[in-house]
Amino acid sequence: MNTRVEAMVEQAKVLSVEERVALLDALGELFSPPDAQWQEAWARESEDRLAAYEAGKIEAEDFDVAMARLRKEFLG
Repeated sequence: MNTRVEAMVEQAKVLSVEERVALLDALGELFSPPDAQWQEAWARESEDRLAAYEAGKIEAEDFDVAMARLRKEFLG
């Protein structure tokens, strides 16, 4: 890593989680510009999932439990 990148990483370390997520999103868009159609579809899907959760139709899963399940499923 060059010194400019190292300096940016150090600056990123002091950001809040929300700021880091925003930074990652912005950097990701540099390599893969957003697809408006996909974003609209995902927005609808996430709204539907939230509504189903709030209506008691689906349950939330603990992050650590979900990650362990996914690691086992995809990584063996």
